[in-house]
Amino acid sequence: MGRHRDDVGARTGMWLFLFTEILLFGGLFMLYSVFRIKYAVEFHKAAEDLNRIAGAANTAVLLTSSLAMALSIAAVRRGQKDLSVFFQGTTVLLGCVFLVVKYFEWSTKISHGIYPNSPVLLDLARGEILFYGLYFVMTGLHGLHVVLGLGLLGFMLASTIKGKINQDDFVRLENSGLYWHLVDIIWVYLFPLFYLVT
Repeated sequence: MGRHRDDVGARTGMWLFLFTEILLFGGLFMLYSVFRIKYAVEFHKAAEDLNRIAGAANTAVLLTSSLAMALSIAAVRRGQKDLSVFFQGTTVLLGCVFLVVKYFEWSTKISHGIYPNSPVLLDLARGEILFYGLYFVMTGLHGLHVVLGLGLLGFMLASTIKGKINQDDFVRLENSGLYWHLVDIIWVYLFPLFYLVT
């Protein structure tokens, strides 16, 4: 007896889940906007201490990973299993690169005494404290989503290698791709908000 498949239900369920994620980050973006308006000068000052090169590099890394994910889905739909595996592996690798860059960014801030409730941070102006609080919460939450996405993509990669995801059954890979694209889109908003504040 074959496994029951409900591709329409699976796609609908994923879109509903993504909507809840948009609500979560949308609320945080609104909170950021309120404080950004109220503490414009302090936000600008704090943003100058972030590493824009690292932020831009991570943006390029995630956009490239989204392209690789889309190519992996296109390949599996054409029955090109090996090519799909290659692009899925590339996506996972790029996701790991993103996390490594973010680790060094956070480590640098922490080594300078900038982390939640640190004495150095609490000595700054209120707007700067709020900026860094939002920075750690929002980039940390995004990083957690990247980790979860990598776990999901790793499972999809293994399933593709085993032939469980194939030309006739690829909705799970499509849904995983949608999740990964959302993670990338969120970063595309986070990058200018924190690194390009003017």
